Amino acid sequence: MRIFNLFLACTLAGFSGLVYADDTVPAEEPGIFEQAGFAMQEVLMSALALSGTPYKFGGASPETGFDCSGFVRYVFNQAANLTLPHGARAISQLGKSIPVDQLQPGDLVFFNTLKKAFSHVGIYIGEGRFIHAPSSGGGVHVVDMNSAYWAKRFNGARRLDQPTVQQTAAEPSE
Repeated sequence: MRIFNLFLACTLAGFSGLVYADDTVPAEEPGIFEQAGFAMQEVLMSALALSGTPYKFGGASPETGFDCSGFVRYVFNQAANLTLPHGARAISQLGKSIPVDQLQPGDLVFFNTLKKAFSHVGIYIGEGRFIHAPSSGGGVHVVDMNSAYWAKRFNGARRLDQPTVQQTAAEPSE
């Protein structure tokens, strides 16, 4: 789209006979999918395609429903061929820790929703939002992590990639 806009602007400027050095086409902000790499685009598209799937405690498939970690496991397995453990706490041990100001689409975000750390997990989609499978609220959906409820319960974020997950899974547990 930006290329077309630039082409159109240059064409129109050429027809008018006036081209100034300060005439520019305003750059559009990159969208969520443009910010993410290809693998994370697959993760995001897979996650968003599951919107509305009902919640089910221990659920791990679109046919039966998802709990939070079942949803994350399913999406990363289908879209990125990563096998994650079950449970938000176990998933929180994988990958590398990311400060909230460095979140990128596809990163995992963790929350304390059961009076214990890392009891809930979702997938960051960008612009301060994440997709998750909450125990209430109509199944898998996108929410603003800066809302009072989620901001107060935020525990941290992790970035997963194939080598990091394989290396972490191979390390002996303490």
